[in-house]
Amino acid sequence: MDNRFANTPEPPYYAVLFTSLQQPDAPGYAQMAGKMVELAALEPDFLGIESTRGPDGLGITISYWRSEAGVAAWKQKTEHLAAQKLGMERWYEHYELRVAKVERTYRGPAGRPSL
Repeated sequence: MDNRFANTPEPPYYAVLFTSLQQPDAPGYAQMAGKMVELAALEPDFLGIESTRGPDGLGITISYWRSEAGVAAWKQKTEHLAAQKLGMERWYEHYELRVAKVERTYRGPAGRPSL
């Protein structure tokens, strides 16, 4: 499988969808984003992450978690709280965060369900 795709288990699990519009000048952002991925990977409920950003600054990052408790625990980590604060103050023009329970998955190109 392509390593740009998170290696998730059979559902159910949780997805945190973070869509952001980055400021035109965002010094330190890439380093902090890399550090957050490294720290999240140490969390017991972390399953993986997929992320992309367009030339216009619009980015979508989806992190996958084994449980809703794991999502909540990550949200309260000291380092993550500091990164959130910097994001609001320096890096994002706007963002939206959504948490969803994944109940079905399909893999292609054949489109067969994984259930």
